[in-house]
Amino acid sequence: MANSYIGITLHITFHVKTNDCLVERADLPRLFQYIGGIIREQKGIPIMVGGEPDHIHILSSIPSTITVADYVMNIKKSSSKWIKTIGDRYRLFAWQDGYGAFSVSHSVIPKTIAYIASQEEHHRKISTREEYKRFLDANELEYDEKYI
Repeated sequence: MANSYIGITLHITFHVKTNDCLVERADLPRLFQYIGGIIREQKGIPIMVGGEPDHIHILSSIPSTITVADYVMNIKKSSSKWIKTIGDRYRLFAWQDGYGAFSVSHSVIPKTIAYIASQEEHHRKISTREEYKRFLDANELEYDEKYI
């Protein structure tokens, strides 16, 4: 083949480092927009960015020129640095070191968008911890409970 074509869509999620410094709900839309910009700078396509004050969900295509680890690290590093500039209440803000990244089939992108858009309602019924465990189980990934 003369050309390379990459179609990789990931559902990425990560949590704040400590529940003592959550993102205020009023600041979430700006954070989501900023993360979308970071994704575009990396030549990814932000399909949906959402979440709650304690965690983020990103549905994005990723370019073939970067590893998933570097892609997520850049998003976390840049967004953490940025959020510290919008208010003193975020001076100690940080994301946890880990993250989840799960492949998403093209056929379930609409369902994943709806899922990310309904996070506030979703988390009235299920904790963030339980949600993450379900992702890991659904993807048949082994994990240590103490790191969830």
